[in-house]
Amino acid sequence: MNVAARNAREEADRRLGRRYSVRILEPSPPAVDDGEFYADDPAVTSPDSDDMRPVIGPTVNANVSWLALSDGEPLLGPWAAARWLGPWPRLEPVPEEWADTREAMRRLACYVLSPARRSANGKIGLRYTYGGFGTPFFGADEQLRVEGLRLIRQRDESAELVPITSLAEAATFAGVSLSEDPGVGSDLPALGDPDALLPIDPAAAKHLGDWFGFSASVLEAFRAELNAAGRDCGRVQLWPEHFDLGCSTEGANFGCSPGDSYLAEPYVYVGPWNTEGLPEGDFWTAPFGAVLPYKELLVASDQRDTALEFLRRGAGLAFQRAGEVP
Repeated sequence: MNVAARNAREEADRRLGRRYSVRILEPSPPAVDDGEFYADDPAVTSPDSDDMRPVIGPTVNANVSWLALSDGEPLLGPWAAARWLGPWPRLEPVPEEWADTREAMRRLACYVLSPARRSANGKIGLRYTYGGFGTPFFGADEQLRVEGLRLIRQRDESAELVPITSLAEAATFAGVSLSEDPGVGSDLPALGDPDALLPIDPAAAKHLGDWFGFSASVLEAFRAELNAAGRDCGRVQLWPEHFDLGCSTEGANFGCSPGDSYLAEPYVYVGPWNTEGLPEGDFWTAPFGAVLPYKELLVASDQRDTALEFLRRGAGLAFQRAGEVP
């Protein structure tokens, strides 16, 4: 089925009547050939050299925030909220079929989406996209993305979608050859029967898109704070094998997982690079560092601020530890 091709940044630009230089959370065309990331950095707030308009973005470093501009705007607010730009929706309890849906989507990421990008430029990182997750644009302005129960392949000015059924049908649609070793990491889910229907629940698929949107909004805000403080924090990416959004700076990894073998429900985490002799206490509660469980997010009055405060605390402790331990 053919659908309209998307350019997320252009959509936002039109939405605001081209009054601002827009920054968002989703990747947009054209494909970037920078020799390092091969991807755009949609939330970066440095102004374009030839653009004199004020920057609007989802982080504190923009001239204007989406939250402030959306205040009192009955049409803009819901549009921005649906893209996790601000105002931000509240996260709800995970649906009953969460684990099966999460693992099915993880298999799709590992065996179809990430290999498609890897075949073009050697990169495996994915991103949050509207309603789900997908690749940055690669090759001839191509993108693969999951939106709810649909898999979308966009090439230049055309796009088509199919319902998500099996790995085999998804791979055929994406132009990918399935392999037991797709080259996207070592901690992979089993390929399984490629012809079997992927167990994806509609409510859980929507919730996964919300979790990744929440995660991108939190991590990009936190990354902007780190960079403003002089700590170079790398790109926010969704790593297919662990299926979590994360970023890192010297001394620590920061991220948001939809759940795994360690903890079934989503969580925010801080992982110091050096965990040897990590002191046990009220913060370092995981073998790899610290986690903020989903149950604590659900009861928080401000979920994003709770996640950000957790990351800030973890960063301070991790950086202090890095300075103390060779």
